[in-house]
Amino acid sequence: MSEEIILFKKDLSDWLINRFKECFDVDLNSVDLSPSSNDKFGDFQSNISLENSKKLKLSPRDISNKITNTDDFPSFVQKIEIAGPGFINFTIKNKSISHNLECLMKDIHLGVEQVGTDKTIILDYSSPNVAKPMHIGHIRSTVIGNALDKLYRFQGYNVISDNHLGDWGTQFGLMIIGFREFVNYESLEKSPMEELERIYVKSYNKSKENDEWKQFAKNELVKLQQGNKDNLELWKNFVQLSLDEFEKIYKRLDIEFNLFRGESFYNDLLPKVISLLEEKNLIKESEGAKVIDLEEQGMPVCIVKKSDGGYNYATTDLATVISRQKEFSPEKIIYVTDERQQLHFKQFFEVSKMLGLKNNLKHVWFGLMRLPEATFSTREGNVIKLSDLLDEAENRALKIIKSNNNNLDNEKQLELAKSIGIGAIKYTDLSQNPQSIVTFTWDKALSLDGNSAPYLQYAYARISSVYDKYKEKYNSKDLENYEINISEVIERKLALKLLKFPNAVNLAVENYRPNILCDYLYELAQLYSSFYQNLPFLKAKEGIRESRIKICSLTAKILQQGLNLLGIKTPERI
Repeated sequence: MSEEIILFKKDLSDWLINRFKECFDVDLNSVDLSPSSNDKFGDFQSNISLENSKKLKLSPRDISNKITNTDDFPSFVQKIEIAGPGFINFTIKNKSISHNLECLMKDIHLGVEQVGTDKTIILDYSSPNVAKPMHIGHIRSTVIGNALDKLYRFQGYNVISDNHLGDWGTQFGLMIIGFREFVNYESLEKSPMEELERIYVKSYNKSKENDEWKQFAKNELVKLQQGNKDNLELWKNFVQLSLDEFEKIYKRLDIEFNLFRGESFYNDLLPKVISLLEEKNLIKESEGAKVIDLEEQGMPVCIVKKSDGGYNYATTDLATVISRQKEFSPEKIIYVTDERQQLHFKQFFEVSKMLGLKNNLKHVWFGLMRLPEATFSTREGNVIKLSDLLDEAENRALKIIKSNNNNLDNEKQLELAKSIGIGAIKYTDLSQNPQSIVTFTWDKALSLDGNSAPYLQYAYARISSVYDKYKEKYNSKDLENYEINISEVIERKLALKLLKFPNAVNLAVENYRPNILCDYLYELAQLYSSFYQNLPFLKAKEGIRESRIKICSLTAKILQQGLNLLGIKTPERI
């Protein structure tokens, strides 16, 4: 960009801190400065005077009067007012707002600072189990993880997305013996994951009734762990069949990973982890198992090696951190899993500290997603397969498209149905606080009114059409020759909202909450609707017309980028 964006909040904060020092010879590290919730209180509001009244033994209004008794205001400030008990309100010049809009239009990052340059983040998400179909329980980890992935990349981070597959453990003894006994090769060819799941369930149920079968499964697992050729080949086949099926789901969701490293990848490191723990005198024996006492930290013992010689999840996760640290030197490792794993991660993080591992580890946990009874039918006793949920979403979206007498050809309708249906599922998840329980309903997810993906997709398509109409009517006039001029109240509100896009992105990342960006985009679309309904566009005078078209274009750009960061496509027409 040829011109710098004015950082209103930062520059005002710096001015307040410096001014406070000048007036009272007191150093402040930070000040409370926030966007005003009401237009009559200006654009930004600070309670600096109220916060420091006791310290200075002065009334807040006296402090505010002294701070504002100067002509040396930031050049972008239109006026400063004192309100109520001593709040300081700042109103920004329209010209400065226009300047920032022009800068945003030229900036490929739309004002988002590249704070992640030369820094690596590892995101561990999705993580389905081999030989089991992905179900509705996997959608939140996958979608939330991918949104964080995109948000971090947009801040300039080098993000390594790692799908840490559940591809090792006791279930594979049951799978191996069950496969040899129960496999139906015709079913395996037709529906590999369903057949593998059927085999596992049948083998597991038999192990509960038959101790001999259970022992056979344990023996086969030991043989697998020791590298038995036949068992290893079967296991590799389970893994490959699963990866092929998982990839179909990820392709539909338009999600890619840098790595697919399962638990098995770290097997050779597990004895080393135990040795490191023993060197630090962290391990205790308990009923034949090796454990770490976390009583002082208010947690139960962490098992790192079971009495039968097998390793626990914590051991694998410790090995994973050691491996990732050595290979990638990440700034942070983020794990996206459901709320039921909170204790595991607290234990594992604590043990990581005890070992002196330097990585910043973060567990982003989420509540479960549910479907109301009778909203989606499944076979009794089975979980809802993710592929079935996606099918249903696309089918419902297609019905809506056809009912609107859409004149698109069949191929285009199917493509549009995929964008709307998949987008609806993603947004329903992402628009909620991750830690809340999400009750999914089709009516809400596919609504063209309210806070939904179709509503935002439609808003984007509508804005794009306005710009297209302008180009058609005025022979693609070069908008660069026209400046943005803000004169109307609703115009100003929309402009200020557009300038808050970088803040929305940053807050979503800082809090690991993509719903913050969702809320921003919904509010932006609503403001644009009011802007469009209340002001003339194509019929406005030259100059005003181009200014509004430029605002229109920037709104479309930010909506598109925001939805892209959520993994949601933006069709040009709906």
